[in-house]
Amino acid sequence: MKIGIVGGTGFVGSYIIDALLQAGHELRVLTRPGSEHKLNADPHCTPVPGDVANEQHLRDCLDGTEAALYLIGILRESPQQGITFDAMQRRGAERTIAIAEELGLSRFLLMSANGIDAAETPYQTTKLAAEERLKASSLQWTIFRPSVIFGPPRGRMEFCTQLKDELIDSPLPAPLFFSGLSPLDAGAFRLAPVHVEDVAAAFATALTRADASGQTYSLCGPDSPSWKEILKALASASGKSKLMLPAPALVLEPVAAVLGRFSWFPVTRDQLRMLLAGNTCSDDGLARLGIVGRAFDQSSLAYLATP
Repeated sequence: MKIGIVGGTGFVGSYIIDALLQAGHELRVLTRPGSEHKLNADPHCTPVPGDVANEQHLRDCLDGTEAALYLIGILRESPQQGITFDAMQRRGAERTIAIAEELGLSRFLLMSANGIDAAETPYQTTKLAAEERLKASSLQWTIFRPSVIFGPPRGRMEFCTQLKDELIDSPLPAPLFFSGLSPLDAGAFRLAPVHVEDVAAAFATALTRADASGQTYSLCGPDSPSWKEILKALASASGKSKLMLPAPALVLEPVAAVLGRFSWFPVTRDQLRMLLAGNTCSDDGLARLGIVGRAFDQSSLAYLATP
């Protein structure tokens, strides 16, 4: 199958491309000039120069394809560079969906995110808007909602590596975030980390399954560790011990609201709020696709021990 991909040069996109190439698909990947080196050097993976804000560039990427994947997602905004949740997660997706309809594509797979139904932050509302536009389209759509994604980063930003760099390797105690006034539940909120190769397998599997059309898949790993357990696991995988102390959101949120605009500050106010809400799945999307998820354990975190 010929597939057009928007957002294929990032961490998750690189694994999805590998899975699709292994399955024998032919890919066209929208690639900003200067980012060609981030693509798999495979003759069946063709970079298409362009930007998601340019409709003609998107047409060039999707022209002659049968399916489209929209994988763009950002963790924080850089408005001065035109990188905002609205531009990248809503308008970019809506533009791509419209062009896919115009060109007569049949399938469209969208990378969304687990936990966005709360619709409390721009990250969540723009993801939801993209989902609603896709559901209203004439395309045979499939939506994926992963929890936090982990795995060898390949030189890109990745959940566990970022936490290791910013919290475990730091000389300061690691924060056990908690809401309210009592620290008794500090770091007790739970996440369900899903391995990047399992996310890639979900995309490759759903692409050619007729029963995946019109479906939304929540993607979570088989384990739901608490924040405290996650930090302990990362420290252990890194060969370190780590002091952890309660960190009240009531104090941190105002600080994050001011300093979160700077890339050097580890967390924004909205990221802190979403983190404290937890991120686990009630629907086992991996199992519905016949995929056995990898455990969040020392074996799967071995890459953190690499210098």
